[in-house]
Amino acid sequence: MANGQTLILANDQVRRLAHQLIDRAPERAVLNIREATRSLDQNAKMHAMLSDISRAKPMGRNLKPEIWKCLFLDAMGHQANWVPSLDGDGVVNTGFRSSRLTVAQMSDMIESMYAFGAEHGVVWSEPAERHAA
Repeated sequence: MANGQTLILANDQVRRLAHQLIDRAPERAVLNIREATRSLDQNAKMHAMLSDISRAKPMGRNLKPEIWKCLFLDAMGHQANWVPSLDGDGVVNTGFRSSRLTVAQMSDMIESMYAFGAEHGVVWSEPAERHAA
């Protein structure tokens, strides 16, 4: 068995393979089963929406998309942790990353961004018919 093998339990055939791998696993092998993280499409959608929000300057706030992302993550209960950059000319977020969000969590974040945008007159660059998370 290859070290670090990853399976996505997408169908019965893959589930059977997972059972076979578990049955053949050496003593003290480690198994990690977790919910899938956000998709590439969700990530692209989030970044496009963050850019739209940034351009709209809601509440007069002229913030970069990455700062808006931290604000939305914080609103979901995932707090940022800011530390000074190496050159001392700024800060770096070392807290929670959106790449750790599950598909469902990312969907919730996208929906909260739509709600925020509706409240603050954000014009989305994506066509309205594609606004499904």
